[in-house]
Amino acid sequence: MNDAGWCLKPVQRRGPKGMGAPAEEAVAEEAPVALLFNGVSHVVMMATPLNLSELGLGFALSEGLLEDASQCYGIDVVSTPLGWEVRLEVATRSFAHLQERRRQMAGRTGCGVCGIESLQQWAQAPRRPPHWAPSELAPEHGALQAALMALPDHQVLNARTGALHAAAWLSPQGQLQEVFEDVGRHNALDKLLGHLARSGTAMNEGWVLMTSRASHELVHKCIRAGVPLLATVSAPTSLAIDAAIAGQLRLWAWCRDGRFSSFA
Repeated sequence: MNDAGWCLKPVQRRGPKGMGAPAEEAVAEEAPVALLFNGVSHVVMMATPLNLSELGLGFALSEGLLEDASQCYGIDVVSTPLGWEVRLEVATRSFAHLQERRRQMAGRTGCGVCGIESLQQWAQAPRRPPHWAPSELAPEHGALQAALMALPDHQVLNARTGALHAAAWLSPQGQLQEVFEDVGRHNALDKLLGHLARSGTAMNEGWVLMTSRASHELVHKCIRAGVPLLATVSAPTSLAIDAAIAGQLRLWAWCRDGRFSSFA
């Protein structure tokens, strides 16, 4: 399941008429992935079918369905004729909480609020994890540049398809520790957060770099996980900036060409 070959499909492509013979090209696989908690389906999203156990755990934590990884007792990833199922067994208390706020939603690679039932629900600010305290982490400009230069070599699937986002975990000095890829930017981040939670990584001792715009759902997920800084290669949205300020998250955007802009 963790073999990147799962996520590439060969297709025949042609250039304009009369310009060359057909050639084979790899494209990224996008598949429906259902997350089930104690046997009950909660959400279906479109994702790259790789590192799905990390995706399930990261989603549960970054969406506030679980308070910490210890509340998840086991994860099974199952291939079905219709797609993939990620089956999480969680603590009874967590499952009861999940049922109270359960929503049926179709996850997409875009908006990040599918299934919200009211404006009041949307207006609720994301909560920091228990025992969270503001971090003094403030990487220097050189750390960001080191990370930006090293990241392309770790984007294995994107190098072959040009269709995947990456979420990277970095040391304060800009050394890449982990990189996860997915067709959806928030899926890539959930995979990264799930892996960090499973390995017991201290969230206040590193930061996240993403190959996307800074959208509100990425900011919300980082706040819930306890990440102190989010950096993105493209622009932020107004909601992302507002949420970062409210959640005391450092937000850097336009991280490219030897520069960056700090928005929160």
